[in-house]
Amino acid sequence: MADFTRPRIFRPPSESMSYYLPLTSGCSNNTCIFCYYYGSRLQMRDVDEVKQEIDALHLFKTQGIAVPGMDRTVYVLASQWDGRRVFIQDGDALVYPFPKLIEILDYLNERFPDLERIAIYATAQDILRRSVDELRQLKDRKLTILYIGLESGGDQILKDIGKNTNAEEMVAAAQRVEEAGLTLSVMVILGLGGVERSNEHALASADVLSRMDPEYGAALTLTVVPGTPLHDMIERGDFHPVSPFQSLRELRTLIEHLRVTNCFFSSMHASNYLTIRGTLPNDRVSMLARLDQVIQKGDARALRPEGFRGL
Repeated sequence: MADFTRPRIFRPPSESMSYYLPLTSGCSNNTCIFCYYYGSRLQMRDVDEVKQEIDALHLFKTQGIAVPGMDRTVYVLASQWDGRRVFIQDGDALVYPFPKLIEILDYLNERFPDLERIAIYATAQDILRRSVDELRQLKDRKLTILYIGLESGGDQILKDIGKNTNAEEMVAAAQRVEEAGLTLSVMVILGLGGVERSNEHALASADVLSRMDPEYGAALTLTVVPGTPLHDMIERGDFHPVSPFQSLRELRTLIEHLRVTNCFFSSMHASNYLTIRGTLPNDRVSMLARLDQVIQKGDARALRPEGFRGL
């Protein structure tokens, strides 16, 4: 569509080498009080416009030719892309109409038959709107990994932050993804319960994440975005953010109580004060030992400086 605005790039750390292909801009669930997307207007990109970008990308990668008038971002991304992975934007691009999504995936695979995988952000609602057969159709077209934000396992916290879902829906979505044979990566946000509900948030998140039992899990740390309702609440003193070391204690509680089958769990996102990673349950002891070492020393120099944290 003519008024489609290409979104900023927000992506998981594991998609750092992917090509970022927008199908939507914004998020259908625009009520999360902490989120950059709060109040955003969801835009759906026209299929023909997406195909034009795919064609331009193909022409540039095969012949080095740039199409006049094409967004410069395409060529900035293309110049460093190895042709292996594509990440579909934006905040919950699985909301894109299913027949159109299938059409675009077919076209993308036709132009780039050597793609290894395609990834996408999704909400629990997005996933539960799709049948197992529909999710398998995505897998058949190399869309094999879904990233979902659990944020918190506490239903009251989810309600308070405007997530518009609950723990049971999160678990049901994870079960549907597993049944379809897709890979699931689940994110939790440290600090989302504030000081008062810090431990409750960590324990509830560990419980629900364990029930979801994803192949990948990630901890992010709450980053306050100016202009959001949460920012205003903090300014009024209605929400008390956890300190950096309190967030690490939440991370420790989360890792200690997670009971997953075989999950690569990390805090590699730029929002975090400390990077921890390993496979649970095998690496639990070493991950906790590393956290204990940093927490007990209490030296802020071991943490990522505030100015280097990002969304």
